[in-house]
Amino acid sequence: MVVQLEHVSLRRNGNWILQDIQWDIKKGENWVLFGLNGSGKTAILNLVNAYNFPTEGKITILGMKFGKTYLSEKLRKQIGFVSSSLQEKFYPSDNAFEVVLSGAFASIGLYETPTDEIRSKAISLLENLGCIEYANRNYETLSQGEKQRVLIARALMSDPLLLILDEPTNGLDFIAREQLLESIEKMAKSPGAPTLIYVTHHVEEILPVFNKTLLLKDGQVFAKGNTNTMISSEQLSTFFGLPVQVFWENNRPMLSKLQTIEQ
Repeated sequence: MVVQLEHVSLRRNGNWILQDIQWDIKKGENWVLFGLNGSGKTAILNLVNAYNFPTEGKITILGMKFGKTYLSEKLRKQIGFVSSSLQEKFYPSDNAFEVVLSGAFASIGLYETPTDEIRSKAISLLENLGCIEYANRNYETLSQGEKQRVLIARALMSDPLLLILDEPTNGLDFIAREQLLESIEKMAKSPGAPTLIYVTHHVEEILPVFNKTLLLKDGQVFAKGNTNTMISSEQLSTFFGLPVQVFWENNRPMLSKLQTIEQ
């Protein structure tokens, strides 16, 4: 089992942010965590990354039970995390290559001398994700899509067993979004790829490689299961509380709101 959340609840300032979350992720599964803004997606990510601890319930990630104890550096490196919030933490003088190299040491900034093996691995990841042409450019000068690709390469430097992509297409235009999704799909299909959790509130971003989906609403699991069942007209109409239609193009779902006729 890669991820196991057992009756997990989280309380903050007297309010329940999450309630009775049960979620098992097995090896070979790639999940979408789908929910609207304010549904509790970030709270779940903070728990999985052990940034916070649950008020109730148990969490086991990669065979290790989380508690109020020190998490080993080895486990930290086995969880890759890509989020737009990370972009602000890197130094303006760091180039893309240095940002990727820092992933081998799980550090913000490069403070250790990378070996030739580490450098070769970083170059290979930059090539595979289509970043090599701007490897020597300062990270701050890159476009949003270029930055996200660099962050994915950085996350893969430590060969994580679990990779979390937190709304990675946020702020991208249509072309940049599709280019990034193409890179994610290629990475997900590569040998030895990590288990993926893809967080989004956009149905059209759900790639065929994501075979499982959890629908999160108001801090609770609304439903979970196979993606083609979860991302359906009937299920999402109930989830959103308004009639919608899901149709599929090239194994990708698209969403439209059904027009209601007033009598």
